[in-house]
Amino acid sequence: MSELRLDKEGFLRSLDDWSPDAAEQLAYAEGVSLTQPHWSVLNTLRDYYAETEVSPSMRPFVKLVRTRVSAELGSSLSLMALFGESPAKTAAKIAGLPKPTNCI
Repeated sequence: MSELRLDKEGFLRSLDDWSPDAAEQLAYAEGVSLTQPHWSVLNTLRDYYAETEVSPSMRPFVKLVRTRVSAELGSSLSLMALFGESPAKTAAKIAGLPKPTNCI
């Protein structure tokens, strides 16, 4: 695995550096072990970004997952179980996307 170029918050400096291996490295750094539900959310998030050039903050992220992945995963609690305390931020980071606006 190659060394990832990250900013001071751990986000990729270049979206072009993302790959599934990069996602695994980023997830490991966040203490997340990627499973199929994680990949479903990450792929949906990457597709959404490709369409809109937006990394969604929490409410739009929950709605996106609810409508495009599943109602089961599309809740704040489910996403926190997958990605930790700041799911929109952590998922964007692992997906290789910019930090969502309004995320601390």
